Amino acid sequence: MNGSSSIFGRFAENLVDFLFQHFRGGFDAFAFVLGAVVKFVEIAIGTIPFLVVVIALMAVALWRRGPILSLFVGAALSTIAYMGLWAQTVTTLALVLSATLFSLVIGIPLGIWGANNRRVDIVLRSLLDFMQTMPAFVYLIPAVILFGLGRVPAVIATVIFAMPPVVRLTNLGIKQVRDELLEAGRAFGSTDAQLLWKIQLPNALPSIMAGVNQTIMMSLSMVVVASMIGAGGLGEYVLNGIQRLDIGIGFEGGLGVVLLAIVLDRLTESFGAKTKKPRRAAKSVNMSSTKRGADGTA
Repeated sequence: MNGSSSIFGRFAENLVDFLFQHFRGGFDAFAFVLGAVVKFVEIAIGTIPFLVVVIALMAVALWRRGPILSLFVGAALSTIAYMGLWAQTVTTLALVLSATLFSLVIGIPLGIWGANNRRVDIVLRSLLDFMQTMPAFVYLIPAVILFGLGRVPAVIATVIFAMPPVVRLTNLGIKQVRDELLEAGRAFGSTDAQLLWKIQLPNALPSIMAGVNQTIMMSLSMVVVASMIGAGGLGEYVLNGIQRLDIGIGFEGGLGVVLLAIVLDRLTESFGAKTKKPRRAAKSVNMSSTKRGADGTA
């Protein structure tokens, strides 16, 4: 790998060469574990009957947003199954969920750390800027060199590409917690851990959930791109349409991706905000308590 003539290109090549030569055993072990996780998630989703998945997701949509979204979720998933793309959708969903899980496990602690440490925050912002502006295709090159072809390098490249939103929005959510709440917690003798778990994280939850939503969307987009290195799923179906210049296959694969993206976006977005029913119930309680208070003082 000596194709680049600039110092930056040679540095990247030498770094990947060094990692490949000295840490190949560690990469193989990590690839085995990650591959097992992806396979487990895919088998777990695949063993659930399609009708059960549809009913479950429609029930969640009905609970969070109401009947309109519930009907849309049912229609979207039924359309995907009608086109014969449910197996590919299960594979894509397994890749997205696995990449999202690893992104959250790494990203949320980093966001919390950066929010409480100014130096770490400066380093993280520079690193996240780099990760978000680097073209997505570039991540596939070192992933293939270090892990070969298949789903493992696809998930790793997806994690790198999709992790920045959850880090940034977790960081932002923690920073936006009001100082009065923290001061009140300290006044009652709360430790730093108690402040984090009982004050900061609950108040930062809407921002964190927005980060989760964006991470899922970016994971889905990257998984489609990663079909070029053998990720499979709906992305591979789209890639086959491109290679064959088949408009029908390409459109069906693209439509499946769009429908899955909308379903995941609306469902995850709903957990970042309160449902309408609790707000109405709270409003009615407040009105009734106000009326009782007025009656009592009359």
